[in-house]
Amino acid sequence: KVNSFSELDVDEIAKNTLCCALDFLAKTQKHDLSAINEIHIYSERQFMKLDLAARTNLELTKTIRGGNRKGTLLWVLDNTKTPMGKRLIHNWIEFPLISIAEITRRQNAVKELYSNITLRDNIGDLLRDIKDLERIITRITYKTANAKEIVALRETVGKMPALKSMTSECKCGLLQEINNNIDELSDIYNLLFESIDDEPPITLREGKLIKRGYNEAIDECFRDMTDGKQIVRDIEERERERTGVKKLKVKYNRVFGYYIEVPSSATEFVPPEDYVRRQTLANAERYLTDEVRQLESRILGAQDRLYALEYELFCKIRDEVASHIERIRKTAVAIGQLDALYSLAVAAYENSYVCPQISPDGTIEIFGGRHPVVEKLSEQSFVPNDTLLDQKDNRCAIITGPNMAGKSTYMRQVAIITLMAHIGSFVPAQSAKIAITDAIYTRVGASDDLVMGQSTFMVEMSEVADILNNATANSLLIIDEIGRGTSTYDGMAIARAVLEHIADKKKLGAKTLFATHYHELTVLEETMSGIKNYNIAAKKRGDEVIFLRKIIRGGADDSYGIEVAKLAGVPNVVVNRAKKILKSLVESSGEDYSKIARIESKEDDGQITFSDQQTDGIIRDLKTIDVNNLTPMEALKTIYELTEKAKNI
Repeated sequence: KVNSFSELDVDEIAKNTLCCALDFLAKTQKHDLSAINEIHIYSERQFMKLDLAARTNLELTKTIRGGNRKGTLLWVLDNTKTPMGKRLIHNWIEFPLISIAEITRRQNAVKELYSNITLRDNIGDLLRDIKDLERIITRITYKTANAKEIVALRETVGKMPALKSMTSECKCGLLQEINNNIDELSDIYNLLFESIDDEPPITLREGKLIKRGYNEAIDECFRDMTDGKQIVRDIEERERERTGVKKLKVKYNRVFGYYIEVPSSATEFVPPEDYVRRQTLANAERYLTDEVRQLESRILGAQDRLYALEYELFCKIRDEVASHIERIRKTAVAIGQLDALYSLAVAAYENSYVCPQISPDGTIEIFGGRHPVVEKLSEQSFVPNDTLLDQKDNRCAIITGPNMAGKSTYMRQVAIITLMAHIGSFVPAQSAKIAITDAIYTRVGASDDLVMGQSTFMVEMSEVADILNNATANSLLIIDEIGRGTSTYDGMAIARAVLEHIADKKKLGAKTLFATHYHELTVLEETMSGIKNYNIAAKKRGDEVIFLRKIIRGGADDSYGIEVAKLAGVPNVVVNRAKKILKSLVESSGEDYSKIARIESKEDDGQITFSDQQTDGIIRDLKTIDVNNLTPMEALKTIYELTEKAKNI
């Protein structure tokens, strides 16, 4: 009995727990547990912490909407060729490293494969033909592998010499380690090549498992099954020569089975010592010998014996392969690692990524950073942005700006680049210096949790509480517009209090990207150290408002909310009413309305709206039409297009 965990060290607790788990499995599963023969100690301190909210909001392995693979970081980075590599890169993305040494080992391997195009392509060609070794050896261990899986193992093992030879050229430590762990398994390949049929059936009780010529007993059974008539003729010829009776015949019926028939006139030549009379006919005698007695079971039971012998021999071969399971498993792990590294190298090469510098000084500095998923999905050129976060004067970045301008994309981009660097991947940027980050926390969007009886605001506050209670100064926080689920002043108060707590080095001091529409929070740059204001630039060119997708210093003065509502399809009557209400609210609050004069309707004071932009577009089209040079058909087409544009205003 132990009164507290302090009486035992952690290793002893882990060992006792593992013993209990293995004992439970042995008693309940009734399987051989010899495959479980290695212990790996897992510690949260080995990996970056990613909670469910971070995995979901960053869309690492499945999208928020639809749960699809396309549109995720995994979709961008996964160029693997083998099932082992596919599982491993998924694991790497969900468990980023936080050891500079381990990250650098992966980076060096990716860099070598990235730089050597010929080596990378040749490795990819070989990996393409490698089957799921891990699954196959598991089935072999539990004696459930069929012959087709054994053939798949043989084909895969046959690639090992070429793969080992190819990786022997590698210079970096991790690739050399992988090369050392790849076993050519030539003995296993030779055994399977000589014994197992090239095209066996799925089931193990139908024969055709073993190649002809490998086992004499099986070959004899096969001959008995296929050459039964010839065997009868051979016995017949041999007995005729032995007795001198030319009309001696070996026959078969359902009553006696096989027997020897001799004409009555020749019975005196029958050897009495082994010919046993079985039946007398009018003009013949029927005899049995030991060889004839065995003939029936030999021919008629040949198929059953063949199938049984093949199954028995197949099981022995499978058990022989199982005795080398550790060699195969070690090779499978090495191939998975090589495939995952190959995948990251391909992603880096195809998408023009760069190798980031991993820094222990707490600084995240990105030049020309891009969102890897949005960049790959977008048909337009992605606008890169810079980022500077550290543990001194740039701890928190308050990001303001118009709706739809790209604030959320930018913040997710920084988080994903940081995560990619921690898995050893190259990153989408011109250059990057990434601090070791112990966790990434996100607070992006919210919805009711009906099952748990929590409102949108309650869900939002629960996520904020989790961040404040668990984040450290080495964490990266992505906070997108908190306080929206309650009244304006309550929300603003909560947002400010949270931001002050995060920015204060004595309380938290974590690196933070904080997006908000509470423009009043931008005054904190002047009152607190470590806070900087940024906004997504919007440019007004004539009557048009253009989102530049560029992060610049300073705060924004508006969010273009009403224009976005119009763009989303909110009816004009509602949009126009919103403009009047907004004007009234601003005037009653005593603010300088000239700052937001652009929201006035055109009828009221020359307001610039998305509708006006569309109207101006039609006017420009009309001004550019050369009426004198239009054919009648072109004129009709032009009028139709302008009419359709007008209908959409």
